[in-house]
Amino acid sequence: MPPNIGNASAIINEVKKAVVGKEDKIEKILMAILACGHILLEDVPGVGKTTMALAFSRAMGLSAKRLQFTPDVLPSDVIGYYMYHKETQSFRYHEGAVNCNVFLADEINRTSPKTQSALLEAMEERQISIEGRTFPLPDPFTVLATQNPIGSIGTQRLPESQMDRFMICLSMGYPDKEAEIRMMQEHDSANPLEQIDPVVDAKRLTAMQQEVKAVYIHRNIYDYIASLAEATRKDSSIVLGLSPRGSLALCRMAKAAAYMNGRDYAVPEDVISVFYDVAGHRMILDPKAQLSGITRETVLRNALRGVKKPKGD
Repeated sequence: MPPNIGNASAIINEVKKAVVGKEDKIEKILMAILACGHILLEDVPGVGKTTMALAFSRAMGLSAKRLQFTPDVLPSDVIGYYMYHKETQSFRYHEGAVNCNVFLADEINRTSPKTQSALLEAMEERQISIEGRTFPLPDPFTVLATQNPIGSIGTQRLPESQMDRFMICLSMGYPDKEAEIRMMQEHDSANPLEQIDPVVDAKRLTAMQQEVKAVYIHRNIYDYIASLAEATRKDSSIVLGLSPRGSLALCRMAKAAAYMNGRDYAVPEDVISVFYDVAGHRMILDPKAQLSGITRETVLRNALRGVKKPKGD
């Protein structure tokens, strides 16, 4: 039975009140959220990355916390800490910024690797561990992180293990002229974020995520995904190809793409439509290949050309 995507369309329409001219990016972010994944938005400052993240948290009616990552941010700011209280003569846990449904990690690559690594357990297992105790995070839980381009002043490269935990990585890009004019007009009279109404809640979003998990994938599609992953690993221009975690992410995003297109089964085009967003940030190019002008997009394009697309269902 085809899924009812009315709630998904309502979320997109609300986010579009604050983010102009980025419909394709809005849809990809919603797909990742429905696939229970985390999102990394990479681009220069001022193109709407933080606005996008805030718009989604409001449209989905979820608890959200924002942390501006700077060099002096500590792991305890992220996951919390124990403090001794003299009145009760006991240690009490104080929650960190990550204890919410949507964690907005702003400019995540401006902080130290130690602080960045504090997010690894939260992103993978939806829990945090402090002083030998484990605390589950709220359900649903999504990290929406932004980062400045590598090489910008004050940035630290995210470790491969953390990059691999982001389901997709998107670049916002500059708006076209008409979209930029519309954006200025809308911001001139009011803050568009204040006009966003919640159209779902945590319970409904969790139900939508379960509907995405139920989307059917044929054995041929699994084989197609595995073959694409293998093609990236065998490419001589690549030092690090698509990981098994990346293959799982591609599978889940393909399900979400099918769901957003009103189908309860995935087709090869669903895989192709999200392949670059899922795989690109997980690739590490050989330095010699970079000098030759080869890019990650080149490798991924060659993989799509070299792997035969399955026919039928």
